[in-house]
Amino acid sequence: MKLAIMGAMPEEIEPLLEFFGKYETVNYANNNYYVVNHKGNEIVIAYSKIGKVNSTIIACTMIQKFGCEKLLFSGVAGAVSPDLKVGDLVVATKLAQHDLDISAFGHPYGFVPEGSVYEEADAKLIEIAKDVASEKNIDLKDGIIVTGDQFVCDSERKNWIAKTFDASALEMEGASVAVTCNALNIPFFILRAISDAADMDASFSFDEFLETSAKISADFVIAMVEKIIND
Repeated sequence: MKLAIMGAMPEEIEPLLEFFGKYETVNYANNNYYVVNHKGNEIVIAYSKIGKVNSTIIACTMIQKFGCEKLLFSGVAGAVSPDLKVGDLVVATKLAQHDLDISAFGHPYGFVPEGSVYEEADAKLIEIAKDVASEKNIDLKDGIIVTGDQFVCDSERKNWIAKTFDASALEMEGASVAVTCNALNIPFFILRAISDAADMDASFSFDEFLETSAKISADFVIAMVEKIIND
């Protein structure tokens, strides 16, 4: 089996590289890919750099160049739901692009012609995540995660996103990865640990909790990898 594990920033994949220890570094298309052999399975790890374009390129490369059969995304996000706090883990059931707007033509926010507002995540991978959470006694949340090419630190914008998309959390890569994987028929899973509340204090909270929240997400994804391989 060939698995892909993505993050957006170095901090989001460093715990993964530290855990696996030995890896080959492959440079391709102005990015590094870290190839791990783990229990007879190949795992390709990479951070995409921030944003929808970069994450699309990396997801596509992992699938088409490296032949990855499943993709797991590990990282951090801002909370939109008041029920989420820093350090909470949330898995995406669906994803949408909150900054995609052709409403002038009568379409809903996030809609792409010949597409849809929401991209569905893989149900089997979500079930595996719930099994891991149950075994580890972790309170794993699920909900809609939305993506845009902007760091949201404004309560008015945050509240609009929450109402418009019924969102739980927001970030800058997940929906573009989802579109890529669904177009190429690759099962995918997006996991985020909350680092901030997407409000006026978001930039301070993000800087403070980035590394700890990223490690929480990475540790969970490592447990998922073990379960996927063993099953």
